[in-house]
Amino acid sequence: MSTTPAPSTALINARVFDGDRTLEATTVVFDSTGILAVGGNAPASAQVVDAKGGTLLPGLIDAHVHTNVESLALALRFGVTTELEMQGTYTADNRAHITADDTVADVRSSGFGITPPGGHPSELFPEGFRPGPPPGTSGPAPLMPFSTTPEEAVAFIPQLIERGSDYVKFMVDDGSVEGHPGLPMLDRATLNAGVAEAKRHGKLTVAHALTIEATRMAIEAGIDGLVHLFMDGPHTDEIITLIRDSGAFVVPCVVLNASMMGITGDQLADDPRVAARLDEAWTKTLRSSFNHYPQGEIADVLGSVRALYDAGVDVLTGTDASMPMPFLGGLAHGASVHHELQYLVQAGLTPAQALRAATATTARRFGLADRGRIAEGLRADLLLVDGDPTTTISDTLNTRAVWRRGTRLTAV
Repeated sequence: MSTTPAPSTALINARVFDGDRTLEATTVVFDSTGILAVGGNAPASAQVVDAKGGTLLPGLIDAHVHTNVESLALALRFGVTTELEMQGTYTADNRAHITADDTVADVRSSGFGITPPGGHPSELFPEGFRPGPPPGTSGPAPLMPFSTTPEEAVAFIPQLIERGSDYVKFMVDDGSVEGHPGLPMLDRATLNAGVAEAKRHGKLTVAHALTIEATRMAIEAGIDGLVHLFMDGPHTDEIITLIRDSGAFVVPCVVLNASMMGITGDQLADDPRVAARLDEAWTKTLRSSFNHYPQGEIADVLGSVRALYDAGVDVLTGTDASMPMPFLGGLAHGASVHHELQYLVQAGLTPAQALRAATATTARRFGLADRGRIAEGLRADLLLVDGDPTTTISDTLNTRAVWRRGTRLTAV
């Protein structure tokens, strides 16, 4: 895959959704340094792209992935210009090659989450597994912050920060949803101490929590964001109020919850706009499912999303996409962001509200001040689609062009 740079680009006759609302302006001028102008006339020296019939969006952000270079490239083909890694190796000390490569999505990472020895996600890995640094890098193996006491959790926080974690993740999981009941889980004292220490260092904190009780633990510990939505039952007014009053955001990952309940991504895989961009391994994965919690009800999850949004909780778009393996099924990088947007609309958000959840709201909550919106001076991470996704959300899949840092991707 290659890219074709240009001195500057003037995109004209576009419907422009700036990450918050549709603008009156129909021209956006940008280059590799960022967005130069929103509105006005196209400069005579610019390469003009006529966007008539299309909508220009900020590059989409997936707020929950596990990724690698190939997956970052696939995400970008679907207009996802940033992925937020929630367990992995692309911390600041290990991603210079990603930052400079405009053929792949940009990335931020928690590094590895704080969990007890043998706790989630240890059950997913072979015994004794220790990941190495990302391919193409020479850095040390990532830090594995196994903690069973408050003192251990507190001691790992500065180490994670030193190694380049952009935010700190805590696993609050007893395995009951994943089919591994009785997993070691962080106790309240360890969780509380770790969260407090991370916040003392000025770091954003996020929690993996798939049950109402784990969610309550995380919120009571002072977590800044939940990167899953509970799926063990319908919401209660009490849990919605607790989350709202805490100010925490929620990344529901409805596509993951659906997969846990045995719902495959067949409908998405049948869409020719998706099928044309997936190889055999990803197609097989998308058509599979986790199927660890078939007793769950997707209607309960959608109802919880609507209740959270209506209560004023910031809802962000994320997928939990990881590797092309059927046992991690129902998900695919890039494609599943569009599926998640459709689920958010099914839950009752308007298309514009769903788009905010994949752009401006996520950028704001993760402190990514240079992206997520179309405004002068920001990164030119942009997605041009045919149609109007502010009224028909599935139009986000009508990819016409993708730019990362003002450089157009030549294969979408």
